[in-house]
Amino acid sequence: MQQVVDFQDVSAAGLESSPFAAALAGLRANEARYYRNKYDHTFTVSPAGEAAEIVDWVHRILEEERDIVIAASPLEATSFEVEGTRMAYVFYESGLSVNVMYGLADGMKRAVGFKLAEGMEVPEELASRFKFARQKSKLAGTIRGTFFVIKGEY
Repeated sequence: MQQVVDFQDVSAAGLESSPFAAALAGLRANEARYYRNKYDHTFTVSPAGEAAEIVDWVHRILEEERDIVIAASPLEATSFEVEGTRMAYVFYESGLSVNVMYGLADGMKRAVGFKLAEGMEVPEELASRFKFARQKSKLAGTIRGTFFVIKGEY
């Protein structure tokens, strides 16, 4: 069942099993606000079990591009298209958010982004491979993030 992410009344619904539920909810709300303001898109999420195709697609890209396997359990996922770009998000119990930006036309940008909920440590599978930059968010506190460019076709 899809749930609309409200960025004005932030809720941790669906993320309760995470030790960083409140911070992860803020991170999710931050994304919802961005897509509402930039694209007038309503950001919705589904439980990971109901969105297995999305989770599998994101995991396939991570594994094939960089041999990355996320150890944490996925809690929620979403996928949608804005301005010719397929976006996919997976939110994990550890407080990690992984997003794929995949331009559908040749030559468009394609990348994977990682964001860490405030308070969580960098996951072991990412720690030695990436440096994380910090940004402030009213909804999510301090977000640490990084990305890599996708080279393959998915």
